Amino acid sequence: MSTETISAAASAAATERSRTVPGGLALSWRQFLYWYTFFYRTWRGTVMSAILGPVMYLTAMGVGIGTLITHGLPGGVSYLSFIAPGVLAATAMQNGIFEGSFTVLGSVKWAGNYWAAVNTPQRPQDIMFGTAMQGLARTAGMSVVFFAAMVGFGTTHSLWAVFALPVALLTGAAFLFPMMAYSITLENDQPLMVVFRFVMTPLFLFSGTFFPWQQLPAWMHPIAFATPLWHGVELCRELTLGTVTAASAAIHLGYLLVALAVGIALARRSFTRRLYLER
Repeated sequence: MSTETISAAASAAATERSRTVPGGLALSWRQFLYWYTFFYRTWRGTVMSAILGPVMYLTAMGVGIGTLITHGLPGGVSYLSFIAPGVLAATAMQNGIFEGSFTVLGSVKWAGNYWAAVNTPQRPQDIMFGTAMQGLARTAGMSVVFFAAMVGFGTTHSLWAVFALPVALLTGAAFLFPMMAYSITLENDQPLMVVFRFVMTPLFLFSGTFFPWQQLPAWMHPIAFATPLWHGVELCRELTLGTVTAASAAIHLGYLLVALAVGIALARRSFTRRLYLER
């Protein structure tokens, strides 16, 4: 068989494969379906905590402790109405970090499903986006449950409040992708504990979730402004209280979108390095 014949056959095979192998979105969807199947078989173990958690949290923090706080809040709102949108955004942040940590590390170190997937037509970016899709789906579900509890407790004071849901999801995404970028580089779970204790927890406490950011020391204000969570908390609160303006919405959304874009770029680079260069 001549060289020209072999080349023509190879070209024809490559063309046929390009027609039968789906595009990137379809490949990411396949990765998402893997995680959907996994979650479908295990959801019963978390559904009760997902439903009861927001109700108990709002009851304890807002109705319980909130009765002791009668002044110092902007606009004279109740403490429950003040913290509820902040906790909505902060919970989305926590879910994003959790979904981007053990899910990724376990897939590359313990379960090995990433190594199986990368030996199929799925590329590292397909695996990354498919994993992110399931993480965002779970974050969205938790946010919907929490928002329903907020409505039940009467903490939504504006029709704009419904837009707090996509803002919370965007906040979670802004943390999900950087966490995925970091987790896939690890060899064990010890560094994750450092992130949970010294990054996630301080953000949860000092990004305006439980008290106005103006009460922080002056030197901490720039630090708070530089965190995506602060922007998510502020925008969710403005939307639920009806104090949002076009300018503030543009600033907060712009910051979150830039953080998301940077996180996606970092995650794509880390996944490619780990799954292509180290196998």
